[in-house]
Amino acid sequence: MYKRILLAYDGSSSGQQALMECRELAQWSGAELILVAVIPNLMEAAALEPSYFELRLGDAQEERIRQQLDEGLARLQSMGFTARGEILHGEVIRQIALHARRTEADLIVVGHRHESSMLRRWWSGSTAKSLVEESPCSVLIVVSH
Repeated sequence: MYKRILLAYDGSSSGQQALMECRELAQWSGAELILVAVIPNLMEAAALEPSYFELRLGDAQEERIRQQLDEGLARLQSMGFTARGEILHGEVIRQIALHARRTEADLIVVGHRHESSMLRRWWSGSTAKSLVEESPCSVLIVVSH
């Protein structure tokens, strides 16, 4: 079944839900868990989360993302799982797909939150759909509302 599961993790509520789904799959299949967080290019970050975007550069942004990743790893470890985490830099979809190839992941798990307004859906685009197109392996999209 799955030997290596890569979770694209951002600490959000949909990311937390994806972490729980990922944990259950790993328990069932005995897979290795890899959590990744991506520090996007500044313009991409502004497009992904326009209402939450703050201009943060360098160390401050990386520290916040590192903390979210460490919290996800700690949560898995508290449940008895061994997982490793990595921070990637660049275009989110491309970096996740490249890392999945490098680590020979069998499955990518990503959280996705349905947007309530048509404008927010249009503006944010479909990261999950883009990931499916770029992925070298299966993708599990964990949907939250």
